[in-house]
Amino acid sequence: MLVGKRMTPNPITVSPDTSIGEAMERMKREKVRRFPVLDKNRKLVGIVAYNDLLHASPSSVTSLSVWEVSYLLSQVKINEVMTKKVITVTENATLEEAARLMVDNEIGGLPVLRDDLVVGIITESDLFKVFLELLGAREKGVRLTVLAPYFKGSLAQISSKITERGGLILALNTFLGEDPTNWGCHLKVADLSKDELLEVVKPLVVKIIDVRET
Repeated sequence: MLVGKRMTPNPITVSPDTSIGEAMERMKREKVRRFPVLDKNRKLVGIVAYNDLLHASPSSVTSLSVWEVSYLLSQVKINEVMTKKVITVTENATLEEAARLMVDNEIGGLPVLRDDLVVGIITESDLFKVFLELLGAREKGVRLTVLAPYFKGSLAQISSKITERGGLILALNTFLGEDPTNWGCHLKVADLSKDELLEVVKPLVVKIIDVRET
């Protein structure tokens, strides 16, 4: 999957001279956590997250009056608190590349560029939605996690036996096993009961980690 297929297109943006008070209100109203910051030529010059605005705001235990707080929030501009070195991706980047950039840089979102123009934003929430799809989390069936022997064709063997028994595989994903002799496998299967699925896979796997009907 590519970023362009999962991003939020035409994201809400702000200018560098937007006040942090206005930006906070817009974030609350639009229910978003970050804004790309564009200059007058629509070029990306920064990104600002809700936490950036929160840290720049007066403390909730301040002795300032409501009017004084409002005045201060109107005076501090986005360009004073935004992150100027912005990590970005293109529409043709893979989702795993976007996820790696977010994890490695401890950030929650990436502006998406096309010819240096912002055309979207991909966030951790977008990746969570993909994660739910990959695991078949919204489908009814039997959720099974196993350790499978590590050899060519082991997963094909498991999936073909499930299909032969009449099961419909809604999701199949792998992850690192406990050692080089095995790998983890997560399946979501419909049209078989828990007992029927276990009967099929037990002879083919190293270990049953978890099984449950969902």
